[in-house]
Amino acid sequence: MICRVCDGTELDLALDLGMHPWCNHFLSPEEVGTEPRYPLRLVHCRRCGLAQLDHTVSKETMFGDHTYLSGVTVSLSRHFAQVAEEVDARFGRGTPHKAVLDIGSNDGTQLTHFQRLGWDVLGVEPSKTTAAIACERGVPTVREFFNAETARRLERKFNVVNAAGVFFHLEELHSVTEGIRNALADDGVFVVQFLYMQSIVENLAFDQIYHEHLLYYNLATIERLLTRHGLSMFDAYLAPIHGGSIIGFATHRGRLAPSARLQSLRAVEYARNSNALATYQDFARRVASMRERNLDFLDSRKRAGKTIFGMGAPVKGNTLLNYFGVGRERIDCLVEKNPLRRGLFSPGSHIPIVLEHELERAPDVYYVLAWNFKDEILANHRDSLQRGVEFHFPVDPPGERRAA
Repeated sequence: MICRVCDGTELDLALDLGMHPWCNHFLSPEEVGTEPRYPLRLVHCRRCGLAQLDHTVSKETMFGDHTYLSGVTVSLSRHFAQVAEEVDARFGRGTPHKAVLDIGSNDGTQLTHFQRLGWDVLGVEPSKTTAAIACERGVPTVREFFNAETARRLERKFNVVNAAGVFFHLEELHSVTEGIRNALADDGVFVVQFLYMQSIVENLAFDQIYHEHLLYYNLATIERLLTRHGLSMFDAYLAPIHGGSIIGFATHRGRLAPSARLQSLRAVEYARNSNALATYQDFARRVASMRERNLDFLDSRKRAGKTIFGMGAPVKGNTLLNYFGVGRERIDCLVEKNPLRRGLFSPGSHIPIVLEHELERAPDVYYVLAWNFKDEILANHRDSLQRGVEFHFPVDPPGERRAA
């Protein structure tokens, strides 16, 4: 393969997680055991330092329809509200007819916060179910994959183009980036929100590696992509959402100089050697040790006669369960809020999913797969904590510990 960003041809294996099903394909009872598996390997580009998957599951398979909903989690909606308010304050005040385009807009949660602030909004979302939900909420949504051709057909320019948690999904990476440039007004701002690979490595959050996430950006690697398409980042900061995400602000190249905080983040990334193969090789060794620690924890609780439920059925949880080799022999069920996953089974591990409000009893232990919403989970389960239910977080970034 060639590098997804720079077209380099020298790529080295960094982390091999084995064969995995597509992690967002939660299974009906009839599908259990029939799901195909694909290689889940992280490779590193010698030329630009990008970490990326070397196998692509087609976008039509992954995003034509799925069960992920942005609006289910209060923490994520609150984060989206903060981003919308910041964008409005910095780039929207005094702008007549301000318009925002959201790429991969899901159920429209991000755009509802822009609507509240008086923005003209448009979402582009390929998933049939989620696009329909957005339209029902009053969020105009084009149901298709965004790329350069989509941008051309829109025949519009936008003050802001937003991409929250989707820019690392892109099979048509260069066409999409070119489409963003073409859809952006001359003084427009591209707001790109992405999982920060430096944080993933430092926090051992390897479960955020799965087939939907084709690319794993640090600042140096995403800036190389933007530069290739006539865009440049002028500001960024690290937010705690999802265990560490960059909220970056880009515009047409040459318009704005980089901020002091962006330059500071770049310097830290360089000092920590975040884009080096050796850093990823060390990450792989630490992930293998993490697997053994977690299996020891689960087995010790089972030997003690404890019941264990998974808290949440996030897509990333399926990477963790499948790499660890955990199934129903260790975890009885996965407890979810998302009604679209009711009665389904996790791919690969085949653990049944139950809705939280339908539980008849609490377990002795919650093994928290949705660890990125730790604050919200602990706040919502104070009664269970007081009754002695144990909450175990296999991944526990420092930014998620404030409410512990």
